[in-house]
Amino acid sequence: MDQASVRQPDHTALAQTVATLQSRARVELAELVAFRSVADPAQFPKSECEAAANWVADALRGEGFQDVALLDTPDGTQSVYGYLPGPAGAPTVLLYAHYDVQPPLDEAAWISPPFELTERDGRWFGRGAADCKGGLIMHLTALRALREHGGIPVNVKVICEGSEEQGTGGLERYAEAHPELLAADTIIIGDAGNFRLGLPTVTATLRGMTLVRVKVNTLAGNLHSGQFGGAAPDALAALIRGLDSLRAEDGSTTVQGLAADASWTGLQYAEEDFRKDAKVLDGVELVGSGTIADRLWARPAVTVLGIDCPPVVGATPSVQASASALVSLRVPPGADAAEATTLLAAHLKAAIPWGARIAVEQVGQGQPFRADTNSPAYASMADAMRIAYEGQDMQISGMGGSIPLCNTLAALYPAAEILLIGLSEPEAQIHAVNESVSPQELERLSLTEALFLLGYAASAPA
Repeated sequence: MDQASVRQPDHTALAQTVATLQSRARVELAELVAFRSVADPAQFPKSECEAAANWVADALRGEGFQDVALLDTPDGTQSVYGYLPGPAGAPTVLLYAHYDVQPPLDEAAWISPPFELTERDGRWFGRGAADCKGGLIMHLTALRALREHGGIPVNVKVICEGSEEQGTGGLERYAEAHPELLAADTIIIGDAGNFRLGLPTVTATLRGMTLVRVKVNTLAGNLHSGQFGGAAPDALAALIRGLDSLRAEDGSTTVQGLAADASWTGLQYAEEDFRKDAKVLDGVELVGSGTIADRLWARPAVTVLGIDCPPVVGATPSVQASASALVSLRVPPGADAAEATTLLAAHLKAAIPWGARIAVEQVGQGQPFRADTNSPAYASMADAMRIAYEGQDMQISGMGGSIPLCNTLAALYPAAEILLIGLSEPEAQIHAVNESVSPQELERLSLTEALFLLGYAASAPA
């Protein structure tokens, strides 16, 4: 696309428009946060996700999007799609976010209600405020600002997923079955975040993930621990033994056959900063070896997410006949998630003692991702961030979390450039209680995206 065909608004005027749009952004984010859109009907009614999906669809229609649709994905959830045509010959940019959220965990631990956007200490608190309902608001704000300054210079597709947090893969399978739907020249995943508040960052790598449910059985039924304890095989003890084998003495992840010695050569994470961000208690050691960046972005990490066993309250003096656990394994770039799943299952089966019966069921999986940071879109993003963040250079980091859709999109559209930005900087406390978003970060990243779309359209070949 020829530079002369793209009208370039004054950056200061564009920034002022984005700032003016912040009040609307807050109102809409409050409306979105109010939906208890946890994509697990065992925890919240499915109607909450359906209402959130309809809110997103109405918002896209209100912005003039065409072909707006609620996509019924194979996992039983809905993703929202819309298309906004741009000038003839313009490139196509896909903007991604998700409207489903993590469960609130202990609602009593929230200082303010989790599904009520609340302003406090210069931040907006609420489940999904940063991850990732705020990402959708970021996209909408950028597009609205451009509309007030000459129009949107690219074709825009928006996809807002409905089950990202559950890792059930519905949108990935839908995209594979409809490969033309999300085709784009560049893809902006609005579900990452700056390395530090106020430091412009793109995320270049993501760890993949496998999620398995482990069940151990040893007896036909529970037994009295006084009468049988000492000889009867305890399923809970066997499970604990097996789970403990997944970590070395220093806490490093040790899955037999899975490499765990890779190094991260980019942006580093100071230990004192990590301790502060993670709110590690005084005197408690960090786990693992290598740099913090190695441990977070280049190496595998196992986490026991939950154990099914009797709670302390109401427990009886019994030898347990069965016990279960949900185990997550983060898989670094360069490794294959399917192979990692096989290795994890084999490790656990070998590690469970006493001949106990063990079943390992895979319940979720996503491949790791690595972006090409030398692509032209990254140059446009660096220019945009430099303006929006007042002269600061764009940083490139990894992210320990997983966004399985990234690899699906990379496989479907190998020529597309994929960039990850977003609102989930450390102070946001995503997935924890008291999640929040910085309104200043929302404003700067909305401006960044608007500037990026302008610069990218101007630099795209005719």
